[in-house]
Amino acid sequence: MTAPLTSTRPLFGTARKVADAVLFEGYVLYPYRASAAKNRMRWQFGVLAPPAWAAASGEPAAQRTQILMEPRAGAVLHAELRFLHAQRRTVERALDGGRFEATDELPLPDRVLVPWDEGVEDRVELSVDVDALGGDGLVLPFSRPAHTGTEQVADADGRTVGRIVRRREPLEGVVRITAEELPGPYRVLRLTATVENTGDGTAAAREDALSHALISAHLMLALTAGSFISMTDPPEWARAAVAECRNEHTWPVLAGEDGAADVVLSSPIILEDHPQIAPESPGQLYDATEIDEILALRTAALTDDEKRQARGTDDRAAAVIDLADSMPPEVLERLHGAVRALREVTGPATAAPDVTSPDTPWWDPGADASVDPARDRVMVEGVSVGAGSRVVLRPGLRRSDAQDLFLHGRTAVVEAVLHDVDGAVHLAVTVEGDPGAEVRREQGRFLYFQPDELAPVEDS
Repeated sequence: MTAPLTSTRPLFGTARKVADAVLFEGYVLYPYRASAAKNRMRWQFGVLAPPAWAAASGEPAAQRTQILMEPRAGAVLHAELRFLHAQRRTVERALDGGRFEATDELPLPDRVLVPWDEGVEDRVELSVDVDALGGDGLVLPFSRPAHTGTEQVADADGRTVGRIVRRREPLEGVVRITAEELPGPYRVLRLTATVENTGDGTAAAREDALSHALISAHLMLALTAGSFISMTDPPEWARAAVAECRNEHTWPVLAGEDGAADVVLSSPIILEDHPQIAPESPGQLYDATEIDEILALRTAALTDDEKRQARGTDDRAAAVIDLADSMPPEVLERLHGAVRALREVTGPATAAPDVTSPDTPWWDPGADASVDPARDRVMVEGVSVGAGSRVVLRPGLRRSDAQDLFLHGRTAVVEAVLHDVDGAVHLAVTVEGDPGAEVRREQGRFLYFQPDELAPVEDS
């Protein structure tokens, strides 16, 4: 069956703020100039290429979300597919007689316009009764036609000095959603939502293929009655069914208001349940792997010429420059750090390390002779475990992310037993069979798990 487009925008609340960050992750990176090397290879996340290019390059043409849900009677599923449609922008210089010619740059007083691929926000919205998702479920094809537009560029005196030509190539795709009821005492459905690029565009280079691609594609889902089941921390009765779910090129997390489980964000970037944008963040800086404070300071320190180049690269880059230049000191100070939560201390007080000598800071492991990561041991399921012990990884008893869960059932070697300042114990491990284990060991880069996330291997 098919469903009409229906506005779903009021349904997703704070999930939309996180989805916006996903949509524009890496859109334009510091120093926000088209000439920067890291802005020449763009759009690494959530690219669904046209099938012909996907077959030749290995880049996916589809993504699949699979998650369990417990709908109540009369529940309606709302879905919103969001993506960017690449728009090729070329710059032309004005000639005599009303003619124009392509140019690599067009200097203006406040910016230098250059060719660039802009991202145009797009979405496909739908609503459907959950009871109608059996069998073939819902199939919703969509298409976007080619589009060309021009924008005149004038100098400070109002004279036309050039123009910008923008062109979008046609794009086609389909959203398929089905639901299968699972056996058991509870009414649980496995929801499968597939997004496919079905366009027939051919390309000799990735830059051309991107013109026909769904970029930063992600899906938001909401139930009017009922809830979804967490993929990272499901209840015990649902673990086996969750383990059978298959997600391809995307990962679904709970994203409802105030910890509710009625909204899911399925993202090409791995997130934890209920992700949030830091309230201190002053605006979109397009690089979620960096720290806002560092980016703001470095952006404000760009030269005037560099800022002109950035402003001419993209309107969103220009907004970042303006944000950094206008940020008041009190806003910048808020970015310096924040305490999210304080854990209540319920155990007995412990003596602080001896810090009488200024040459031995309190955080130096050598300052506390009562701990030795290479020799300390901890009891795990009645077995003494320490450096050199072999263990089986069983993440999921705490708030694990998807990358932890990928290691479930793998064996690992304990490298050290560590104690933090709150009294918690962590085991540093290297995964057996990891071809980079020796490099990680030499660099001291380990994975860390708590004792209740491990099980001893009998021969250890």
